Amino acid sequence: MPRFIAGESRTQTLLLPECLEDYVSADNPVRVVDQFVEYLDLKALGFDGVEPEATGRPAYHPSTMLKLYIYGYLNRIQSSRRLEREAHRNLELIWLTARLMPDFKTIANFRKDNGPAICKVCGQFVQLCRQLSLFSNAIVAIDGSKFKAVNHRDRNYTNNKLAKQREQIEANIASYLREMEIADRQQPDIAEAKVARLKDKLARLKSQMARLDEVEAQLAKTPDKQISLTDPDARSMATSGRGSGVVGYNVQTVVDAKHHLIIAHQVTNQGHDRTQLANMAQQAKAVLAQETLEVVADRGYYNGDEILACEQAGITVLVPKPQTSGAKADGRFGKDEFHYDPVRDEYVCPGNSRLIHRFVSLEAGRYMSRYWSSDCPRCPLKTKCTPSDYRRVSRWEHEAILEKAQQRLELQPDAMRVRRQTVEHPFGTLKAWMGATHFLMKTLKHVSTEMSLHILAYNMKRVMKIMGNQAMLAAMKG
Repeated sequence: MPRFIAGESRTQTLLLPECLEDYVSADNPVRVVDQFVEYLDLKALGFDGVEPEATGRPAYHPSTMLKLYIYGYLNRIQSSRRLEREAHRNLELIWLTARLMPDFKTIANFRKDNGPAICKVCGQFVQLCRQLSLFSNAIVAIDGSKFKAVNHRDRNYTNNKLAKQREQIEANIASYLREMEIADRQQPDIAEAKVARLKDKLARLKSQMARLDEVEAQLAKTPDKQISLTDPDARSMATSGRGSGVVGYNVQTVVDAKHHLIIAHQVTNQGHDRTQLANMAQQAKAVLAQETLEVVADRGYYNGDEILACEQAGITVLVPKPQTSGAKADGRFGKDEFHYDPVRDEYVCPGNSRLIHRFVSLEAGRYMSRYWSSDCPRCPLKTKCTPSDYRRVSRWEHEAILEKAQQRLELQPDAMRVRRQTVEHPFGTLKAWMGATHFLMKTLKHVSTEMSLHILAYNMKRVMKIMGNQAMLAAMKG
């Protein structure tokens, strides 16, 4: 082929064999993976097989398997079977593993058996980022997102789903029985074939009904009255789309506002975020090793007990209060229009009457004070205030902390914009990398391992982009 760049002949014999080192450039990201794993103390992290057995077949060293997985997640290769194929043909992996080519079962077992240690590796990289001063001391953002599990919605059951499926099956049975009655009045040969087909359909429906009875018996034994047949820990969760949902896990993350690095994360199977604020904020504070911390989150995290726990831990919270007032929804005055006087321990209503303190009660573990005014029956604004005889206002004993948090948020109107720019970008990136199926593993324990590998890969890519590969290599060698 004249006038084209010619390749080498596939049958050409080389006088000297090529060196693996020649296939990988000095700033190739695979060198960062290699150096990071060498930087770790795998025995202290709890990896199995660091010390070889005295007898039996020699095993692969955990460092080789860890390098294989980190490279795979960096390059969107999460399947153990795909990693096995890549180890045979991918020059970067051949260099990284020194031509070792473990089979897919060995690769899969390493991830399954070393979950806690892999999670600690993710934490070790976060500590490395802290040592490199990559985190901001100003503010972090907390958010959660729903990730799909290996469990189809048709394999997830609740009492409502069971009732709807039973109704549908019963309606189908009634329809087939009517068709059988009609078939009896047709010609014998046509009727016989049609009745046989309908009987098969009825038998299948009856077997489905029996299977629902078995599921109902299992459902009665579960504490949250929900069961998933493929992944027992996956739960049905509502999403932001109207009428939509996903069977999966709720992944919580704390993201640094400076470089959008994920500081801390946790996988849960709770469908809401209301009880996660203090937990995630305290994890971030421990990682950053700071006396104080400012945290911003969306209104799904608003919970008085969680905000109180954060304040007691030295964490400043910026969380908008959701509008759940029934009075405002009906066009009446909301509680925020009643101003509290801390000196006199009274509320002043929009009609300028004073609601005095009446009594204290214990409700769901909270001490609540009750206030109302004797002027309500004669007030000209009563129709805009309450349909009852008196407008009663309740106040939690720690209400001042919630009011202080609301005042902070009003003084920082850009806080929610900073939150969106900080914490939603990592979730979008992770879901794009993971693809439509999201998680490949089952149960909360193994899903947490898989999420740690994804977040480690995300953070590693971010740092390589921020610092450059050569600077990272120098930092880890130093």
